[in-house]
Amino acid sequence: MRKLMISLCALAMIAAVSGCSSKPEGEGQTEGQRTLTVSTWGLSEDVLVEDVYGPFEELCNCKVILETDTTANRYTKLSTNPDSTVDVIELSQAAAANGYVADLFEKIDTTQIPNLDNIIEGAKSTVAQGYGPAYTLNSIGIIYDKEAVGFEITSWADLWKPELAGKLSIPELSTTFGPAMVYLASDYKGVDITTDDGAAAFEALNELKSNIVRTYSKSSDLANMFAAGEIAVAVVGDFGVPVIKNAAPDVEFVVPAEYTYANFNTIDINKNSKNKDLAYMYINWRISQELQSVTAVTLNEGPVNKNVELTPEQSANMTYGDVAERAKSIDYSFVNPLMAQWTDQWNRTINN
Repeated sequence: MRKLMISLCALAMIAAVSGCSSKPEGEGQTEGQRTLTVSTWGLSEDVLVEDVYGPFEELCNCKVILETDTTANRYTKLSTNPDSTVDVIELSQAAAANGYVADLFEKIDTTQIPNLDNIIEGAKSTVAQGYGPAYTLNSIGIIYDKEAVGFEITSWADLWKPELAGKLSIPELSTTFGPAMVYLASDYKGVDITTDDGAAAFEALNELKSNIVRTYSKSSDLANMFAAGEIAVAVVGDFGVPVIKNAAPDVEFVVPAEYTYANFNTIDINKNSKNKDLAYMYINWRISQELQSVTAVTLNEGPVNKNVELTPEQSANMTYGDVAERAKSIDYSFVNPLMAQWTDQWNRTINN
């Protein structure tokens, strides 16, 4: 990987000499050094600098400039400013889908990202549409108190069993995995959700309603409900499991063997970027086995590179290995236009 990155960087330096645009000098930037502006979240920035941006700067002799903010604010800034200096942007899958519709991103040349060959299929769903890949993921499973439930949960269909009446909590539609709950309900009916815009799903959710105590917006809400004995089972993203287990140590987390739904964070290139060669290199670095083996541990990022090897302790409650391989993706280019309709149906079905 290091040899590959150095080779790619050499090409970038040739491009720079040939007249590629470079940006003004900034803090820590040497004269004549090129820059790459990355729009990302402001979380764990010190770790990101040490493990992600620092090594990339060293390999490619460029300076990484960060633009950090929430997903919504960063997306708005890019979408409303055609002169934005952002080169690459890291977004949630839902926000990225809006960018595809708005034609904000470069249609990628896959030959410039060799590590695409090494990522799981689910992380390539956006690549199939012509855009950048996912670089990390999490997924949903079922967390439950086996003693309170009275049986072992092994399938998504178990959520509809009458034995769970008044014992279940599911994510609110507006949360990360709200749309996945609609997909799961459609699967329960055996209907491809794209064929009926979710009609069968809401029939299934209506059937599930007698089992639901209430919906939730935060993992901490679930932790409190489990601790109080208000619920015995919930559908939850794997990132919320540690918080819940701290409050209710006896609960078990299971990802049904059939499949799971994943939430991906994606990387895309601003179509107006003046540093597309560096942007391609950054994407290739972000999904490399070398880097993802590190960030899986230091940032708890579920790796999409299938060559990353983690110990059971390192990968506990992480979308990794077999779980990652059977993770399905949600098509937000399909979901986003339907969200207003789904929200109305959800409120009438679940929250009335």
